[in-house]
Amino acid sequence: MKKMFSAPAVLLAVLPAVLLASSAPAWSASSAPLTSLRAIQSLSNAQAGERLPVAFEATVTYYGAYEATLFVQDSGAAVYVMTTAYMTLVPGDRVLIKGATQPSFHPIVTSGDITVLRHGALPSSVPAAFSPLIQGKLDCTYVAVRGVVRSAELTMSSGRHVTQLELAMDGGSAGVTVDSSEPARLKGLLDSEVEILGVASGRFDSKMQLVGVLIHVTSMDSVKILRKAASDAQSLPVTPMDKVLNVYDVQDRSRRVRVEGTLTYFHPAAMAVLQDGNRSIRVLTPEVDPLKVGDRVEATGIPVIDDGFQALELGEITTIGAAPPVVPLPVNWDDLSTGRNAFDLVSIEGKVVSQVREQAQDMYVISANDQLLSAALRHPYTYDPKSDVKLPPMVKVQPGSEVRVTGVAIFDGANRFNGALTFGILLRSPSDVTVLANPTLLNVDNLILVVGVLLAAVFAFGARGWALERKVHGQATQLAARIEADANLERRRSRILEDINGSRPLAEIIEQITALVSFKMGGVPCWCQIVDGARLGTFPAHQDARNVVRHEIPSRAGQPIGTLFAYLALPGPASTGESEALATGAGLAELAIENRRLYSDLLHRSEFDQLTDIHNRFSIEKHLDALIVEAREMAGIFGLIYIDLDGFKEVNDLHGHQAGDIYLHKVAQRMKSQLRTADMLARLGGDEFAALLPMVRSRADAEDVAQRLKRSFDEPFALDDVQLLGSASMGIALYPEDGATRDGLLGAADAAMYVAKHARQSPTETVPAAQSKGSA
Repeated sequence: MKKMFSAPAVLLAVLPAVLLASSAPAWSASSAPLTSLRAIQSLSNAQAGERLPVAFEATVTYYGAYEATLFVQDSGAAVYVMTTAYMTLVPGDRVLIKGATQPSFHPIVTSGDITVLRHGALPSSVPAAFSPLIQGKLDCTYVAVRGVVRSAELTMSSGRHVTQLELAMDGGSAGVTVDSSEPARLKGLLDSEVEILGVASGRFDSKMQLVGVLIHVTSMDSVKILRKAASDAQSLPVTPMDKVLNVYDVQDRSRRVRVEGTLTYFHPAAMAVLQDGNRSIRVLTPEVDPLKVGDRVEATGIPVIDDGFQALELGEITTIGAAPPVVPLPVNWDDLSTGRNAFDLVSIEGKVVSQVREQAQDMYVISANDQLLSAALRHPYTYDPKSDVKLPPMVKVQPGSEVRVTGVAIFDGANRFNGALTFGILLRSPSDVTVLANPTLLNVDNLILVVGVLLAAVFAFGARGWALERKVHGQATQLAARIEADANLERRRSRILEDINGSRPLAEIIEQITALVSFKMGGVPCWCQIVDGARLGTFPAHQDARNVVRHEIPSRAGQPIGTLFAYLALPGPASTGESEALATGAGLAELAIENRRLYSDLLHRSEFDQLTDIHNRFSIEKHLDALIVEAREMAGIFGLIYIDLDGFKEVNDLHGHQAGDIYLHKVAQRMKSQLRTADMLARLGGDEFAALLPMVRSRADAEDVAQRLKRSFDEPFALDDVQLLGSASMGIALYPEDGATRDGLLGAADAAMYVAKHARQSPTETVPAAQSKGSA
């Protein structure tokens, strides 16, 4: 089963507002705070969006410090609290929470001011069936659920070991995350009936739609076995693979639902897509009657979770009238890879790499933002490749053309929190491919066209005389075969050259080269052995060394970087043609390998300082931008230390620039050794450095790192015959406290460093950015 991202229903929909919510509440002095959870629950999301002040007492029902997840409950009402304060809380703690409301799945509270009043008893658990859980009616409530354990495993969540259970309930299944890792407690759980006490939340797809139930549990003590399994799973008898369905037994009481929207895609007997505003849904349908894309329709069906997304199956679709057109949303590759536009009507621009007609669909491979995606136009469901009925010709687009494709975005899996999602575009008709610009005239297709014109001229001249017809016909046939073979070779060679300059993996390119050499040599086995690398191509299991011919692959440095081999049908040296084929293949392999090595070297040079071999300004600014986006989504914080070496000009003046370069390199290596694995050290230029700290929780954490950096200067630096005592001035900035942008953070840390340098403190004294604000 694919695991979906799991979190409180009230948490995920509000992530874009975390930074705003974590700051001090923006209410006027005359606003009276809400003092009960019931009052907060009664708010609409529009009212909660006004960030009303709250000050209430409640009991902690669950607190996961490693994910800053806090649920509280009082008098039967429960809410989620998004806290920016790191505390030690346990279920049963009575707390006073001051903060502000925030809109989400239900209204929530954001707070950095939590006070523990005392410890008491947990509220009584609410017996919970599957139906109210999947409907979100018990969201954030302390519940008791019953079911049969279908899986029990140890896994990781946010870097912490947890226990993950899958519970089969009457009506559906629920995930259970237990904040403990006790392998011995899992023994005997499988197929046992249990009762579990925990807090109800949800699982979500990439569009933040509820697609499952999740229960948060503090420890395995909250898992009570009501009835043990009849037998241990490992002691079951072995079942033949073709007989496993003999025990299949599922009761499905899901009710049919009806939805309305504009039809944006329809493939008879397969699938339809409806869109209504920013919402869209797939309908899996056996419907074969034609439906018009763009009409307003209603669909009834059984709700299911298909590949992690909400969908309807066994759909019945009825047209109810005309509808305003759905305007395709312009997107880029990065937008689609998040999954937020799953099954929406979108348009994206890119360059056609290749196109192919398959049995079920016409496929276009498109490069957008240096990333590949596919756009598919599916054939009619009635098409039978064995019949005399032929499909209309495929709409040809010259490779290299700039195009805009419009269609419905489809995805393979819904969990965007594990990285970029795999997606494609479903085209509705050939007109969904619009050519924006044609490629240059100099390409393989045009060369083949010229060859074709020449062939036509040859045959035209051959028609001038009957007496020469047979002779000319034979010559033309031979010429055509040779030209076609040469053109075929040129197409394959051109494709390899395009791949060398593209993003195709090196191993696939080498395999293409060996296939080309094998083709030119009459189909004999051919393979390539890369020095200190893989052996690629067709390698015969049994061979005679006398039949093997080889050609070394040279390099610009002079040393061979590999060898190209071929296994001839008869022993002996290679013929002139075979030697030329091996030489051509070796040249292509040299170009491919050297090009990839050069690309890797250039990539390293673009992001690393050549003198100190640490990250440069471009690299740290790129990572800083990415870290700001991540922190904004996850309500996180991170630190930045600005470092300026003291007296570096005097080092150059007294000992020379060569000694200064050695000093910079040694300083960089010492400071790098003081940082943690996740931290990044970069040289901004001259004698200025910066350290990016993604894993700090407070200013004190950042100051601890600064103290470690200070120890880099405890010992003198050996510069040839000189022992140099060094020091540095440092300034600290925290996101978002000292700045919410890259320039703001760099400026705040630089200002703090400037204050430290000119306040006549010790050379490595650090000054927080907050203290530097307002300095002269």
